[in-house]
Order: sequence, then structure tokens, then C-alpha cells
Amino acid sequence: MKNETITVINTESGQPMEVVVMSKRANLITVVIGQGVHNMQCDLTPTKNGQAYAGSVRGREVVYHRSHAQVQADLDHDNPALKKSRTFKKHT
Repeated sequence: MKNETITVINTESGQPMEVVVMSKRANLITVVIGQGVHNMQCDLTPTKNGQAYAGSVRGREVVYHRSHAQVQADLDHDNPALKKSRTFKKHT
């Protein structure tokens, strides 16, 4: 199984970083920054306007520049069975 990686930006330095995704949901993305014994987990949550995901690790802010809608579309594309399970059917 191949680990999914995403690119986040360190807002202090402006440098992009490749990080490994541990879990991905529309309302929370958990990533691992670093490797080996020096790795750290970071939770990325949607910003107030929903245009990006932000989190901090060791006091430094990191941002993933994809909107909430884009991440939800990625999840729906990767696993269409989840989308079907979320649909609401009206009982009559």
C-alpha cells in the first residue's frame, strides 16, 4: 500500500513540505511531518472561509491550500461507496 502525501506550506518560511497523510476526512486531515523518531503529528482543520486547511506543529503554522469542497470531491472520487452511504432517502 502506498502512503498518500500532500504538500503543505510553512507560513513562516514559505517553504513547501511533503507530508504523509495518516487520515483524511472532509473536516480533519491528520498528517505526519518528519521521519523516524523525529516525526510529529499535525491535525489540519478547515479555515473559517473553507478555502484551505491549517494547523500548527511546534508553534509553526502549516497550510494545505485545498478547499473543503475540493477535499470532499477527492474523497468521493477515491471511494464512491462512501458517498452512496451518506445519501439521505426520505421514508414515506
